[in-house]
Amino acid sequence: MIPMLDLKKEFLDIEEEVISTVIEVLKGTKYVLGPHVEAFEKQLAQYHGLSYGAGVGSGTGALFLSLASLPISKGDEIITTPFTFFATVESILYVGAKPVFVDIDTKTLNIDIGLIEQKITKKTKAILPVHLFGLPCDMKRIMELAKKYNLYVVEDCAQSFGSLINGRLTGTFGDAGCFSFYPSKNLGCYGDGGAVVTNNQQMYENILALRNHGSRGNYIHSVIGFNSRLDEIQAAILSIKLNKVERNNAMRRKSAALYTSLLSSTVMCPNIPEGYTSNYHQYTIRSAHRDKIKEALHKANISSVVYYPVPMHLQKPIEQFGFKKGDFPVAETAAAQVLSLPVYPGLSNEDIERIAEVIKKCL
Repeated sequence: MIPMLDLKKEFLDIEEEVISTVIEVLKGTKYVLGPHVEAFEKQLAQYHGLSYGAGVGSGTGALFLSLASLPISKGDEIITTPFTFFATVESILYVGAKPVFVDIDTKTLNIDIGLIEQKITKKTKAILPVHLFGLPCDMKRIMELAKKYNLYVVEDCAQSFGSLINGRLTGTFGDAGCFSFYPSKNLGCYGDGGAVVTNNQQMYENILALRNHGSRGNYIHSVIGFNSRLDEIQAAILSIKLNKVERNNAMRRKSAALYTSLLSSTVMCPNIPEGYTSNYHQYTIRSAHRDKIKEALHKANISSVVYYPVPMHLQKPIEQFGFKKGDFPVAETAAAQVLSLPVYPGLSNEDIERIAEVIKKCL
């Protein structure tokens, strides 16, 4: 069996360090918003070359609290992609705003920058780009639009930890970068966790209060907040794993290069523009025969996953906005063709060759 991800192998690589650190946290008896959270926040901000990092309860919390920290209110519009995980849209709905979808680029599967401007109205307050599967969006052009129309930019970096554009990390272009530390992520903890990085001190201060019931401490509450805090154990583990993330991302890129060399004449492989560096959170191929490939892999005891089978505009909770099939044809086509293959640190070349052989034989 070849799994999508081998978390056990990853854990064994850092087992002793993790266990000793967790014991240290347990003995310290400070389990929420303690010294390990503070240390990880500083480490995370420093990694990105930014001033502030705020640990929160999840990637969804990172997105939501970032939007909630801005002057966005009911009826405002936020531009985003229809081809993403549901949390992207949830965070917009949580603040009472309306998601305004822009179709995706057929090569990168990220938001089509050329279509954004025509969707900007007087109600538009922000752009929420998603660096899907680890490939960065064209942030230069997005930031140019944001400056032109005085819009906020909140980057959904849930899948792009360590990805770069011309040497600059995702999460450092907009007003805030939002990360998920779900266990399957390139930097993942052993539970739920997330974080926001920013250079905006006011956003940072707002998020610190909002994540903790609207309080900065001493049971004094300035606003109605939420409970979305990164706990000490997860922060301590993340600090350990952050030291390994560059090595692990390099291993993913090496696996991706082998996949592409073996499959590029058979299926559509990830398209990485010049100057862009993906972390390959997912290695996602496309084929009109996607379901046939998936079935062949299943019979060969090889895992594969469809991310994502239904675009956001066709999801039931979004029906209220009146979207219909055909509104975003590129996203709908992608949803019918994409298939993500196993890619993780420690995946052997032999396993990749076996996966590629099954796919080629199938087609």
